[in-house]
Amino acid sequence: MQQKSDEVLLGYVKGLCENIRRQYTVSPEQFDLESVKRGLRNADGTGVLAGVTRIGSVRGYQMVDGAPEPTQGRLFYRGIDVMDIVQAHQKTGDFGFEEVAYLLLFGQLPALVQLERYNAILSAARKLPEHFTEDMIIKAPSPNIMNKLSRAVLALYSYDVNPDDISTENLIRQSIELIGRLPVIVAHAYSVKRHYYDGESLFIHVPKENLSMAENFLHMLRKDNQFTPEEARLLDMMLIIHAEHGGGNNSAFACRVLSSSGTDTYGAIAGAISSLKGPLHGGANTKVMAMFEDIRANVKDPADEEEVYRYVCKIRDREAHDRSGKIYGLGHAVYTLSDPRAVLLKRYAMQMAEEKGFMAEFRLMEAVERQGIRALNEKLGKRKSISANVDMYSGLVYKMLGIPEELYTPLFAIARIAGWCAHRIEEVLVADRIIRPAYRAVMENAEYVPMEARG
Repeated sequence: MQQKSDEVLLGYVKGLCENIRRQYTVSPEQFDLESVKRGLRNADGTGVLAGVTRIGSVRGYQMVDGAPEPTQGRLFYRGIDVMDIVQAHQKTGDFGFEEVAYLLLFGQLPALVQLERYNAILSAARKLPEHFTEDMIIKAPSPNIMNKLSRAVLALYSYDVNPDDISTENLIRQSIELIGRLPVIVAHAYSVKRHYYDGESLFIHVPKENLSMAENFLHMLRKDNQFTPEEARLLDMMLIIHAEHGGGNNSAFACRVLSSSGTDTYGAIAGAISSLKGPLHGGANTKVMAMFEDIRANVKDPADEEEVYRYVCKIRDREAHDRSGKIYGLGHAVYTLSDPRAVLLKRYAMQMAEEKGFMAEFRLMEAVERQGIRALNEKLGKRKSISANVDMYSGLVYKMLGIPEELYTPLFAIARIAGWCAHRIEEVLVADRIIRPAYRAVMENAEYVPMEARG
């Protein structure tokens, strides 16, 4: 019955679509005429200033004589270079995501006793409400983990005894719980998806105390709970570099827009998750991997860089792959000469590729990076500086860790929840004004026509 109803509805809509498209058409010239900054981007590619923040800073260019000048990219968490954070933890061999989440939430690095106390509270917060997995995940499986994650976060509202309180204390409490619970929800949702949609055995693992976020996720993901310290440390690094990216990225801005209305934490975070799902945002890492599958299938000799160049030109010109014209993994809204996250990932991806026998795939990525930049520069000229972004090598790192593609973007969310929560708190405490930009109405006035006079 439902299928027949859907078919009837689809047939009805198809008959209206031509007229619908006409009603929704706005000419590109109209945007120029009204001086609309599409995508909230200025004509020179810089972002429209929508606020100020003390949480994260993304630096990809410098202003010289009033114009943006390309520079090496840098990313700062509360004023601290993320490169320094990663290198410090690589040197000591310990896990850093928990420290980063503390830094983003509380605004400063914790002393040892503060971090130990925070880790204990975070460990306790990983426990999902009673029967939550059974009622909210197993009974309502989803083929897409991001949709399941968004729904599960919304459902947590019903289990919160004080969900609408936006006091600082309550926002921090909700933030810590969400940081702890998201990895558990994702791991359980993936297990359920495998069972109901892929016909695999169902296994549900609960998190263990005294394990880091990265260790716990690998423990819950794998049927035998086994992982190596090197794998956990690499995943921890991935979580660190994805934890925050300024208030202007699409999902953080979505979270701030929702938070500015006074809505509850669960609604604001669910909106950020839905934003991150998009292929132009967090979903881009899966697009990169799909593109490389297409390149491998159509380039006879991946070692021949001229053949690689010719094929990426076809992708650029909308003649190959998904016909979007996008060479996924290249270019960024802010970074110009380099994306610091991509620099880090490429370094560690090469090390792991040598160890795990993935050097052929890594070399192809390097070739696509070089030839893709060449192809885009030929088309764009000096209008935009192009470099590899974080998505170019992140998918390969996840693949080498044995993490399935369905979890690439959910892992992004597991990391970014720390930044989202910090931006929500800052918006509630500081901005104190609903975000409400203007849209210029460009339709003509019309008279209401009585039913009997309509054609």
